Amino acid sequence: MEKAAVEATDVVKRYGAATAVDGLSFTARRGAVTALLGPNGAGKTSTIEICEGFRFADSGRVRVLGLDPVADASALKPRVGVMPQLGGVPTGARAGEWLRLMSAFHARPIPPETLLERLGLQSAAATPFRRLSGGQQQRLSLAAAVIGRPELVFLDEPTAGLDPQARRTTWELVGELRDAGVGVVLTTHYMEEAERLADHVVIIDRGRVVADGSTDELTAAQQELRFDAAPGLDTEDLLAALPTASRIEAVPGEPGSALSRYVIVTEAPGGLGPEFIATVTTWCAANGILPEGLRVQRRTLEDVFLELTGRELRES
Repeated sequence: MEKAAVEATDVVKRYGAATAVDGLSFTARRGAVTALLGPNGAGKTSTIEICEGFRFADSGRVRVLGLDPVADASALKPRVGVMPQLGGVPTGARAGEWLRLMSAFHARPIPPETLLERLGLQSAAATPFRRLSGGQQQRLSLAAAVIGRPELVFLDEPTAGLDPQARRTTWELVGELRDAGVGVVLTTHYMEEAERLADHVVIIDRGRVVADGSTDELTAAQQELRFDAAPGLDTEDLLAALPTASRIEAVPGEPGSALSRYVIVTEAPGGLGPEFIATVTTWCAANGILPEGLRVQRRTLEDVFLELTGRELRES
């Protein structure tokens, strides 16, 4: 059995003169969660729709469970679950009836009642889709995507509009899918969700992959040392004393504080070791500076995302 759930190689998709996907390549494994992250307009949706077989690529190669998502669509449909962002459920369909209908299309479905209970939809089983809350609609769409015990599932913003308890339940279900060997490809606007769930992160910007790896791999290359002190410090001497693969940024401190926050980032081998920290504290002491809240921390996935794309995840 092939290990790859999705293999995309040099995929290009154009809409008129606009190139939405520009030579994009990534691999999503079976039994792993792959998160595709990017600002709006980065090419995520087009990429997912090509992998799902809903759009044609202008060039490049895509294989889903080893098959062509367009030419082999009939063979793939029973093996792949899709959760669209906008629900994909007829507005008049009742939640329980819809899941029972979905289950009839599969050889070994998860019992609809099991999913209704698991996702907190028992009380809404007789409610038409249009009368469900946004969170209930999301959960019903998720249930429909996994009811056929797929080998691969595409989840587009699976926890958008969910309350914290429902989001946690969804995370648990995604974890169970992964543990059962299912490949999961998801898009999300929640960095916490990506960090918690994803075994593999692909950051896309302007139709290209700008970073690819585990969260640890993407964040381990840089570490930060932060402290608060009086604004306007001349840090040129400090920067000169640090390894060359370092930089210092001054940013606003906590709201209401008169202090600035100084962020020292390094990509030097060894990172922020004892000698590096000693250089900073020695400089502070020599210049009569009391570094408040001195601390070392690894860059977050959001830090990496903003640095690579220069844009907020929800930028329109």
